[in-house]
Amino acid sequence: VEQQPREVMQAKLATLRHVFASGEALPPQHVARFQRLVSSLTGAKLINLYGPTEATVDVSYFDCEPTEEYAVIPIGKPIQNIRLYIVKEGTEQLQPIGVAGELCIGGVGVARGYLNRPELTAEKFVADPFAGGEAGYERMYRTGDLARWMPDGNIEYLGRIDHQVKIRGYRIELGEVETQLLQVASVREAVVMARADETGQKHMVAYYVAGQELGASELRSELGRELPSYMVPSYFVQLEQMPLSPNGKIDRKALPAPEGSLQSGADYVAPRTWVEVKLAHIWQEVLGLTQVGVKENFFEIGGHSLRATTLASKIHKELNKPLPLRSIFEAPTIEQLAAVLEGLDQVVYASIPVTEERSFY
Repeated sequence: VEQQPREVMQAKLATLRHVFASGEALPPQHVARFQRLVSSLTGAKLINLYGPTEATVDVSYFDCEPTEEYAVIPIGKPIQNIRLYIVKEGTEQLQPIGVAGELCIGGVGVARGYLNRPELTAEKFVADPFAGGEAGYERMYRTGDLARWMPDGNIEYLGRIDHQVKIRGYRIELGEVETQLLQVASVREAVVMARADETGQKHMVAYYVAGQELGASELRSELGRELPSYMVPSYFVQLEQMPLSPNGKIDRKALPAPEGSLQSGADYVAPRTWVEVKLAHIWQEVLGLTQVGVKENFFEIGGHSLRATTLASKIHKELNKPLPLRSIFEAPTIEQLAAVLEGLDQVVYASIPVTEERSFY
């Protein structure tokens, strides 16, 4: 589209009046591109739609204004004969403006249930406690989607409730991290997932498609301006395109494991001294990687505070040098850490013995 002359495109799109987007969250970048390349030529309107099959597909709409710049594209307001509620998870308590909750749907579009699945039907299709006895509004569908009311009366979609995770004690909405990632210049698509490592510990992985090569350092810096450190992903994987399921939605199960596609932002430099070689082996073991360069930042290739504690313990055990935890934060590369270790005295590692088993301690 961008390579064709303006007059040619205007002729080809002369009869285009409305474009409806549905099925996936609509990124602001796509809206801006549409307004620049299509709306400016023909005046065509872009409408964002939202809705599940269980409520006869679309239940809300949002008109994207051609002169507006959006940080987030809302899913809008309910269509006629549909009621939308945002309730506190697991309750019938309505959430106030700006507070996230489960999006529920009432109205004539709500289906009767799932065929031959009575238990799932009973869980998802419930009595509408807000209908007030009006005919046609007796049932409510619990979508499992996370959303919140905006002050202007539109609804902002925040992702799936089952995409909420707890990582190192913090409850994180993956949809919020995705939203921030999409606001980084040149990022076109983004998916954030929680994956467990070999110890069962969860960490966040960000998958993204961008118009240029973007390293983890740049993305981590951008996200760090808006998000607390615990919400910044441990891994960043840049893809040429997102894998899609047969119905055209992003196939999360097909996204690659991060270990083979880490974006560290540093060129690989092999260990040069025996200390760097030893540290590289320890890092690989702690991070679950097959190769680590001496200039790569521990916290940009999957490291975090708990792994830093493990790293310090292993260094003490294998090199007999007690390393203060703060040293890993101050010297986060193998090259820097090797220099720190040179100045430390050797202290024999002594593990804490396991006490004998008994009924009472």
